[in-house]
Amino acid sequence: MIPLIYIPFLFLLAVIPFLLPSLRNNQSTSTLFRLLHLTKQQPSSQKPSEIVSLRVYPIKSCRGFEVTHSKLRMTGLDLDRRWMIVDSETHTFLTIRQNSDMTRIRTGISDDGESLLLSTAESKGEKIAVPAHPTPEWLAQNTTLASDIKIWDTVTDGYVYNASVGVNQLFSSFLKRDVVLVYKGPTPRILKGNGDPKLLGRVQSTNFPDVHPVLIASQASIDELNSRLTGTGHEAITIERFRPNIIIRGDRERPWVEDWWKTVRVSTLLAEGYGESSVTFDIVARCGRCQVPNVDPVTAEKHRTQPWDTMMKYRRVDEGLKYKPCFGMLGAPRAEGEVRVGMKFEVLEETKAHRYIKGF
Repeated sequence: MIPLIYIPFLFLLAVIPFLLPSLRNNQSTSTLFRLLHLTKQQPSSQKPSEIVSLRVYPIKSCRGFEVTHSKLRMTGLDLDRRWMIVDSETHTFLTIRQNSDMTRIRTGISDDGESLLLSTAESKGEKIAVPAHPTPEWLAQNTTLASDIKIWDTVTDGYVYNASVGVNQLFSSFLKRDVVLVYKGPTPRILKGNGDPKLLGRVQSTNFPDVHPVLIASQASIDELNSRLTGTGHEAITIERFRPNIIIRGDRERPWVEDWWKTVRVSTLLAEGYGESSVTFDIVARCGRCQVPNVDPVTAEKHRTQPWDTMMKYRRVDEGLKYKPCFGMLGAPRAEGEVRVGMKFEVLEETKAHRYIKGF
C-alpha cells in the first residue's frame, strides 16, 4: 500500500509529462507552479513572532516614515506608494535607480493624519501639505487625470498634480529636471508574476510598488547580514534600505526562515470576551534586490559594493532570480484590517516551491 505522504508527489510526476509540450511553448507555466505550490505546502513549525515596526513610503523611491499602526488595504498599507514622481513630458516613473537623491525627498504626516507633508533636504524646514486622502472634488480642482503613466512595462492612469499645488516646482528644482507628482488613478493595476490571478486565485491590484502590495522583513535576518558586514570591516546598515512595510522580530537563532513562508497571519487579542482580530497574507514570492540597498537613505550616497557583494555570496536563493540576492517576502493581504506594532505574527503554512516569476 502506498503511504499517503507520497500521493501528491506521484500525482505531480504523472501530470508533468502532459505539461511538458506546452511548457516548451511557454504555455501552462502558471499551471505547473500552481501544482508545485499545492503539493509542497505544509503546516509551519516556526515560532510565533511579533511586529516590531511598520513603515510606509507614500511616494515611490522617496523617504518614508514609521507609524505605530496603519489601515491595511488590499493594495497595501494606507498611503504606501500611493504617489509617484514621473518625467513631466513622458510620464515615465523615476526611482532611486536613476537618481539616488530621491531618498532625500521627505514625506511625513500631520498630527491629525489629514495631510501629507512634503519637503526636500534643501527645503530648510519648509513643507508643502497636500491631502493624505484627497477627495474627488480636490482632485478635480488640483490635478489632471492622465492615462499614460508608465511604471516598468505597465501603462496605468494617475492624477497629475497641477502647478498651482507647488510640489512639481519643489521636486523639479531639487532633482534638477522637470518632473510632476502623480496620485494613483482609479483603474486597478492588477498584480502580475507570482500575483497573477491564475496563481493567486483572485484578482488583486496595487498602487505604485514594483510588483506586490506588501513587503515583510525580519529583524533577525538584517542582524545576521550586519554581522557579516561588520565582520569584514564594513558598516552595519539599517533595514530601511530595503524599504519593507512590516518588520517582525524573527528568531535570531534561525534567520532567513522567511524564505519558506507561504501563509502568515497577524493578530491581536481584543477586549476580554471579544476574541481576536486578525489579517492573513498570502506570501507570493521572495523579493529580489537590485543595488538600491547600497544607497544610504539619509545622505543618498551609494556604496560601491555593499551590501550587494556580501548578499550575492549567500542570498542567491531563488531559482527564478539567479543573478539577484533576496531580502524580504512579498505578500498580498486576503482582507483589509488594522495592523499595529506589537501584533502577534504567525506562520501558518510553509512551502519549498517559491520561484520568482517576473511581474514587471
